[in-house]
Amino acid sequence: MAMSQSLCVVGDFAWDVLIRTNNNLLKGGDSFGEVMLTPGGSAANLAVWAKRCGLDTRFIGKIGRDRFGQLAREDLVKENIEHHFVETDAHLTGSVAVFVDQTGERSMVSGHGADFYLIPSELPRSVITSSNHLHLTAWSFFTDPPRSAARMAAQLAQQNNLTISFDPASFQMIQEMGVEQFLSWTKDLAIDIFFPNFDEGRILTGCDEPEAIVRALANIYTDALIILKLDADGALVFDGKTATQIPPATNNLVDATGAGDSFAGAFLAHYLKSNSPVEAAKFATAVAAWVIEHLGARPKADPRLQQIIQAP
Repeated sequence: MAMSQSLCVVGDFAWDVLIRTNNNLLKGGDSFGEVMLTPGGSAANLAVWAKRCGLDTRFIGKIGRDRFGQLAREDLVKENIEHHFVETDAHLTGSVAVFVDQTGERSMVSGHGADFYLIPSELPRSVITSSNHLHLTAWSFFTDPPRSAARMAAQLAQQNNLTISFDPASFQMIQEMGVEQFLSWTKDLAIDIFFPNFDEGRILTGCDEPEAIVRALANIYTDALIILKLDADGALVFDGKTATQIPPATNNLVDATGAGDSFAGAFLAHYLKSNSPVEAAKFATAVAAWVIEHLGARPKADPRLQQIIQAP
């Protein structure tokens, strides 16, 4: 696999309205908790974490011509990410309600914002073709648009010898779409790195054991490096021959929002330079562990995070 130094991410930027309570919500009841507006979107989260971990990163997405769209630009400027936003008057910038329960687990309700309406003709092709690696998320595949734009991005990547990574994003959405349908849209993308979590892996393969899942996925996505995210159990790396268990770096879960995105972004930042999937997964596990101990998908960096990122 050709190793690469620059990343292009195509997909969703959305604002998370994060709602965290310390008790169960009662129907018709009232409760105190934390309510925060934080930047999110699976693709944008990954781009931010890849950049924070030292990888040259560009982002392509679609926003509304509204205040949230302006804030999206400001956010990526602050993160030093080269961004290429398509603006529209027809749709509002994406937003997502994120409910975090007292155990730190999260449930999301996604609105259909501007990010769902990216079409192939709006892609800045030269941004993709001048990169070395393309990352896509299945949030761009569950409806069309933006599916045809994401598939066009993958075709451009293939034609220009970019490597490609993919996050299947949501076991529930895969289930609703149908596994066969999902595979028909994604199997021909020449994916090099596949980032499922356990639930997504189980839905896609019908297997219940992590090692069986990664082996089955490697048969579906031929020649892909399979990185199975196992939350409290760390991760499992499968390179086509060997399955390597990566232990978790923490079990102190405060908020799981964005943990998978931070893991994948950190993994790509390390792997595209080192070509070592096991070392990249260890690094990514440490970054994701820091993230789940804080609120939101992209908490503000502190000295401990800088220490993790700068460690050899």
